[in-house]
Amino acid sequence: MLEKQLLVELLDYVESHLIQPIYDLCEQEKIYSESLHHIELEDFVKTKRKPTFAETLFRFIDKKGYSDADIYKKAGLDRRHFSKIRSNRDYRLGKNSAIALALALELTKKETEKLLSSAGFSLSDNDTFDLVIQFCLEKKIYDLYDVNQALDYFSLKPLIRGTN
Repeated sequence: MLEKQLLVELLDYVESHLIQPIYDLCEQEKIYSESLHHIELEDFVKTKRKPTFAETLFRFIDKKGYSDADIYKKAGLDRRHFSKIRSNRDYRLGKNSAIALALALELTKKETEKLLSSAGFSLSDNDTFDLVIQFCLEKKIYDLYDVNQALDYFSLKPLIRGTN
């Protein structure tokens, strides 16, 4: 039988040698796992990333054959606001401005959804404002004055102020 002192030394020895490598192994696994997650995350973002709002907007403008000035004027936006959209990749415009641009481009409902989605917005089927916009898109009502009248009919705020 081993002496008590020898058993204490054995316990210290095992603890100092066994627990440390397990900790080191866990740390190595954690570092490996974190780097693997970063690689997976980067790959996920690369494969899932869609065009920005500005990229989508300017593709539609080019596809439809409009000039920038035609669109921002028709949308009721000023040149400076439109310039921010063009020049600042991270610029976050409001939903109403995005809708006004979709109407100015005379986009279909599907095209409008694509444009809005690129800005992080959508048209909901349970919001009166969004339903009015969807109705206007389906009926090809693109004039801001007419859209604002439709919104006013439901006592909703106009899409873009100053168009009435």
